[in-house]
Amino acid sequence: MSDKRDYYEILGVVRTATHAEISDAYRKAAIKNHPDKNPGDEAAIKRFKEAAEAFEILNDAEKRSRYDKFGHAGLGGAGGGGRHFSDIEDIFEAFGDFFGGGSAFGEMFGGGRGGGGRRRPRKGDDLRVDVAIDLIEAARGCKKTIRFERSRKCGDCEGSGAKPGSIAQPCSYCGGRGQVVQQAGILRVQTTCPACRGAGSVVKDPCKSCKGAGYVAEQVAREVAIPGGVDTGMRIRVPGEGQPSPSGGPSGDCYCFLTVREHPLFQREGAHLICRVPIGYTQACLGAEIEVPTLDGRREVKIPAGTQPGDILTLRGCGMPDPHGGRRVGDLHVQLDLEVPKTLAPQQEKLLRDLAEVEHTNVSPHRKNFLERLRDYLIPRDDVRREEAEQEKAS
Repeated sequence: MSDKRDYYEILGVVRTATHAEISDAYRKAAIKNHPDKNPGDEAAIKRFKEAAEAFEILNDAEKRSRYDKFGHAGLGGAGGGGRHFSDIEDIFEAFGDFFGGGSAFGEMFGGGRGGGGRRRPRKGDDLRVDVAIDLIEAARGCKKTIRFERSRKCGDCEGSGAKPGSIAQPCSYCGGRGQVVQQAGILRVQTTCPACRGAGSVVKDPCKSCKGAGYVAEQVAREVAIPGGVDTGMRIRVPGEGQPSPSGGPSGDCYCFLTVREHPLFQREGAHLICRVPIGYTQACLGAEIEVPTLDGRREVKIPAGTQPGDILTLRGCGMPDPHGGRRVGDLHVQLDLEVPKTLAPQQEKLLRDLAEVEHTNVSPHRKNFLERLRDYLIPRDDVRREEAEQEKAS
């Protein structure tokens, strides 16, 4: 039995609490037990870590659902459970954006565990690239070359933003720290300097190449491996190919958002494929062997006698693979549609009319010319039948 405390109890909320209530409770618990506010208090640090772990679970709809059903035992499987935060910095890294973006969580209390006002390097921004592939590429996997634009350090000023031969001057507003501190009672709130925007320095004579930004745009081409089985809306992460960090941290990532184009023969439903195949009346009645398309080429299938319009033949393992394992998990469903010809050869028509007589089926008469149809309209039907009978006797 787990000795962990109940996550709802840790945050002080009921089990039916809304997302906003859980977020508000975590914010209050984090501020109350923050190490800067409780120096040397190991119990407060423990509560600080517990609150972060509880928030990570209850803030995630899927993990919260598993926890509600199975408790802590439901979080130990492949889906991952609550993270064990061994270091305060791990919490700052995980939930910094929750407190206003970037390193604002640490800035709220003047940085990491020791305070001191030192800013932690922030990861660069992520980039998005849209990639379109066809169904065959999605089924087999493929490699695509993506092209996108990102920033790189200016070669003339080496990222300083200052004109070559000059240097950036320390910001007079924040004293070069990049941050300003406001204190009210025991709380000390540290925010980004509005004058230098956190850089800690101000460029008086900007570089002409980058106009003082320190970065210039560049075009990038990268080859990306796309696994088989992907679908529209999925994304591929290309680590380290995003924007560079303005504070010396790691670069962001590039995310490829996938769109799978429609196929002329196959309709996709998750891992399964549907293919509509027309068959003739005689094939449906007598049975037949026909060729149907699959992702791997043509394949012969047997149509049983007495097949009805809309019947489905299932080819196991001929659908889409699992994008995480590569194994074919989907099936191909062949939907049989009865094809009725719009025109018939004379022999076909005769055979079908003979069949209709055998089945005692009322079918439309043979095509008549306009004068015959006009006579049928003007002369009562009984008189027509009597006239036809007299003609048969005379012959």
